[in-house]
Amino acid sequence: MIEESKNADAQAKLTPFDYTLSLIGGKWRMKIMYQLASGQVMRYGELKRQLPAITHKMLSFQLKDLESCGIVKREEFPQVPPKVEYSLTPRGRSLMPILEGMCRWGVENQ
Repeated sequence: MIEESKNADAQAKLTPFDYTLSLIGGKWRMKIMYQLASGQVMRYGELKRQLPAITHKMLSFQLKDLESCGIVKREEFPQVPPKVEYSLTPRGRSLMPILEGMCRWGVENQ
């Protein structure tokens, strides 16, 4: 509980630019979001196949972190074998124009 309070305080002190970067920054976050945006709902194995260079540990960590930020929705189905699906939340989808703009810029300037 104390750790959550510290995290909330740290988030509150960020500029809007820094806050946005804290959500989408890093090597894998945008790639994961981009895959989820193009595939709607995906299972873990599908994501891993689309991002072969990412380790299982890093993919799990990033998915959990994106879920805690409200960017990714994780839906677990009670069945055997277990089935888990990932998708972008409305909040996550609202970030897609930013990622698409970055892609367009890359195409135009590469």
